[in-house]
Amino acid sequence: MARVLVPLAPGCEELEAVTIIDLLRRAGIEVLSAGLEDGPVTGSRGVVLVPDATLDEALRQDFDMVVLPGGGPGSDRLNEDPRVLSLLKRMADAGRYTAAICAAPKVLATAGLLEGRRATSFPGVLDRIAPPGVDLVEDSVVCDGKVVTSRGPGTAMDFALTLIEILEGSEKRDEVARGLVRPGQA
Repeated sequence: MARVLVPLAPGCEELEAVTIIDLLRRAGIEVLSAGLEDGPVTGSRGVVLVPDATLDEALRQDFDMVVLPGGGPGSDRLNEDPRVLSLLKRMADAGRYTAAICAAPKVLATAGLLEGRRATSFPGVLDRIAPPGVDLVEDSVVCDGKVVTSRGPGTAMDFALTLIEILEGSEKRDEVARGLVRPGQA
């Protein structure tokens, strides 16, 4: 069974965090949400999330993928946390997946994981920092090698379904999508 870590920082975009965690769990993927510190995490809209563990506890475990929810304040906190940047580099060095949505692709850029890749983000986020060697596109979800990026809250479901397909295959993705009664799903 695939294992995924979702770090939660204060100010994260809760719609993205919950969508990612929920859909991956619907697919039977083991998801561990981890707060940067001990205790509940308040998202950008005031929704309180209760992580499964702290990031320090999570760092003692192995994962197939790390997924960063966005939200401006939350992404800034992830971007300033040396543990997160080190984890992303280790995941990439080990040939494992890293993924980020909304403002969080800037964390991948800071970790040096976007150079030479196609990527997307919330409008203006990557444009402002102009990471070298990144081909910025406006697609809803972009997969380039083992790096996956997406645009924002409105693309969170497509993003999570893409992550399911990467980890568990297209049949599992379709099964989860059907259960959500998504338009165009039989």
